Amino acid sequence: MADVIPAPTPVRIPVRGGGHFPVRRVYCVGRNFADHAREMGATAPASKDERGQPVFFLKPADAVVPGGDVPYPPGTQDLHHEVELVVALGRDAPPGVLDAKVAAPLVYAYGIGLDLTRRDLQAAAKAKGLPWDTGKAFDNAAPVSELVPVAEVGDLAQRTLTLHVNGERRQHGAFADLIWDVPEILHELSRLYALRAGDLVFMGTPAGVGPLQPGDAFVASLDGVVELRGQITG
Repeated sequence: MADVIPAPTPVRIPVRGGGHFPVRRVYCVGRNFADHAREMGATAPASKDERGQPVFFLKPADAVVPGGDVPYPPGTQDLHHEVELVVALGRDAPPGVLDAKVAAPLVYAYGIGLDLTRRDLQAAAKAKGLPWDTGKAFDNAAPVSELVPVAEVGDLAQRTLTLHVNGERRQHGAFADLIWDVPEILHELSRLYALRAGDLVFMGTPAGVGPLQPGDAFVASLDGVVELRGQITG
């Protein structure tokens, strides 16, 4: 039988070299840089043995904005930026729990993105012990650069990510400082979800998160490999 309403068109992110990447699902990792964990009031692990379990949350696939400007969202007076590595999966994971040692081939490309956060809504929900989806999962909450195939990025451990707002550097971090690296995060996600081609993973942000106001211009960069430029519109 025919659909009773038109099927929504998936968000598609441009890929360097041609083509587009259709987004299926968006996973996000919380507190994956020790300095950010500390600035959010959490205890950072002193060693790998003390890491515990990573924190995951999701954003709607249609919250992805393929580059460009982002409108200031409703319902908040405290919109925050969180610059992050974005991992794009080009293959389905095999059934069961994925071994971190064989996770790398699932990754098709990398990009840079912002995990935009309505911090006041998140903080209010946390204070009441409630879910904080409204702080993270909203329209236009995930601007993302074009995606760059893995082979063009090289060794992530040698690279960094940076965010400038109105020409001022706000955030900077090295991927060597991730608490959980990409294969480890894919392993942990596979314990909870069936990973599929089209999935994006936002890998967490370094310290320096802060507010964005209408008119602010931002430039997020993955170590000169790719940039995301835009403005917060009123």
